Amino acid sequence: MSVKSKHESIYEKMMNEEDARVCKAIDERACKVVPGNFFITIISYFFTKLADSVANMKVIIPWLMESLSVPLFLISFLVPIKESGSLLPQLLIAAYIRKLPIRKYIWSIGSFIQALCIIAIGIVAWNMQGLNAGIVIIVLIIIMSLARGLSSVAAKDVIGKTIPKKRRGALNGYSGSLAGLIVIDLGVYFLFVGEKPFSPQNFGILLFLAGFFWIIASLTYLKIEEFEGETDGGGNAITVALKKLSLLKTDKAFRLFVITRALFLCAVLSAPFFVILAQQHSNSSNYLLGLFILAGGLADFSSSVIWGKLSDISSKKSMIIGATISTILGFLVFVLSTIYENIFSTLWLMPLIYFILTVGYQGIRIGRKTYLIDLADGNKRTDYVAVSNTIIGIVLLFAGFVGSLSSTIGLNGIILLLSIIGVIGIILALKLPEVQED
Repeated sequence: MSVKSKHESIYEKMMNEEDARVCKAIDERACKVVPGNFFITIISYFFTKLADSVANMKVIIPWLMESLSVPLFLISFLVPIKESGSLLPQLLIAAYIRKLPIRKYIWSIGSFIQALCIIAIGIVAWNMQGLNAGIVIIVLIIIMSLARGLSSVAAKDVIGKTIPKKRRGALNGYSGSLAGLIVIDLGVYFLFVGEKPFSPQNFGILLFLAGFFWIIASLTYLKIEEFEGETDGGGNAITVALKKLSLLKTDKAFRLFVITRALFLCAVLSAPFFVILAQQHSNSSNYLLGLFILAGGLADFSSSVIWGKLSDISSKKSMIIGATISTILGFLVFVLSTIYENIFSTLWLMPLIYFILTVGYQGIRIGRKTYLIDLADGNKRTDYVAVSNTIIGIVLLFAGFVGSLSSTIGLNGIILLLSIIGVIGIILALKLPEVQED
């Protein structure tokens, strides 16, 4: 049996697929090489997700910066810069990418730049301290986020050209689960470390490893068989960008999706506050770090494939169910912290809640990615991704000020506010049209 036929056989078993009738939204030539492209993309996504987990901006990098005595005000910029930096420039980036008939190279370049940046942060961990280390790390995160934006715009279009509908959710699901399995090992390692000090040099080695993973992903992605696509709409980047913003006015379904996606940010925004709540009630930092990493890895491993398959049936339902889980948890944590605050002294409780929250967020993340890809075809998909991500980037910048409300409404109040926002998002999501029916 040839390598190609093995791919096809495994693919058919995974997808329960017996013929090519599923290829409705992609080119006939692309349909013939779907199995190979499917596995190449999974491998690439696996290594990027693994790199993201090893160089986690919510846990690992802040922990590193604190160990380097970086001022707190710089650490607080991490997540907003990481998220907004990759989203805000996408309208401008999309105008240039739209001119390219083959776009996989853009994804690989973006991944390679991320590798260089994270390796450079590892070098900083070995050689710098204090304010200078913090400034260099922030600059590298900015560059890294811009590179991530390149990959993000290109990725949606490449998947739309190479993977048929009803298979795109599974793609993200399988890669997320495989990466989660490895992250579980990382969490277990931190548990074994326990109270032993984890030096900046150790973190540097972790970041070198993350960079290596991004390089593997970059090289693997180049093996995708991508055929030339539409190149219309290329022009002056700023002019094109402003013109494409009109989609929010003229396209009702897309506008509703963007608003819903913005409201569903409550899930990812609440995660750091859950971690802070746990830290306030525990002095066992390394054990706690290990439990949170382990919880995130277990959540990805156990739920990603399920969410991926559900998203191929209805990405709308995947988002709604995931958001419902996250929102209910927010209300639960608010009630517990109000009437029985000491319960959070139990070391395993918040990591368990974080596990469930991450499961819910996976449903939102995989669902909205699949929904956006299936909502449009051709260059319209590139426009949707760019406009959506740019708007979300702006929202994230303002959302970063949520933490400033702690002095007035407290940590509990912030968690309650984010949960209420989640309820509004769920109500709006129910009005979204189904996109997997065709």
